[in-house]
Amino acid sequence: MQFQFNDQVVLITGASAGIGHQTALQFAKAGATLMLADIDATKGEKFAQELQTQGHKASFVRVDVSQAHEVENMVKKTIEIFGKLDIAVNNAGIGGSIIPTAEYNLEEYQRVIAVNQNSVFYGMHFQLKAMLAQGGKGNIINVASLAGMRPIKGNSPYTASKHAVIGMTKATALEYARTQIRINAVCPVYIRTQMVENIFVEKPDFEQKLLQSIPMKRFGTPEDVANQILWLCSDACSFITGQAITIDGGTNAS
Repeated sequence: MQFQFNDQVVLITGASAGIGHQTALQFAKAGATLMLADIDATKGEKFAQELQTQGHKASFVRVDVSQAHEVENMVKKTIEIFGKLDIAVNNAGIGGSIIPTAEYNLEEYQRVIAVNQNSVFYGMHFQLKAMLAQGGKGNIINVASLAGMRPIKGNSPYTASKHAVIGMTKATALEYARTQIRINAVCPVYIRTQMVENIFVEKPDFEQKLLQSIPMKRFGTPEDVANQILWLCSDACSFITGQAITIDGGTNAS
């Protein structure tokens, strides 16, 4: 199904690579106006220029999503440049080390929680304010993980952060359902992004082990996740809110 998002303004964090990059491409092809947000200004600005060259409306704002004031500025910039905010995709995240809890570096723990968990709260906090000021209606998608439903042994901080994302998604969706602002989460299993590739470099034996755990016997792609995000934001899903949708090749069912 081809979705159309003409005249809709879409804000995506972590937009310069992986799932965020592919989601932005898909929204652009569907006619949306893009505000790309990322901590990597070089890649982000280059991506925005590429989209503009292709005839799409796009801008870039640098943001460290772990900082509330920078997230607030990101949303304000979106409104200043494009006049409104229709869809927000809180995608930025980090993986963290795969080591037992007793050995985990406490500063790294705090960073994982700040980037993966706190940023989603900050994002929804300011995105909702903007959408409510417009009279309500809109879509927020939080990129969680299958780790938000099933624990990853050796990575309790990441597991905790993604459980929190799902919990916040459901609670907030209930709070704002009457405003017609729909809030959902997507929960991918291992997707072939740079973050996952880095895990395979650090733990070479993980690749085949993880592959065997997926019933479809393949890793997901950024396109797989982007397609679900666009679907959830489309009118085809106008009665869906507060859900955590798995994108996992059958893993959660096994």
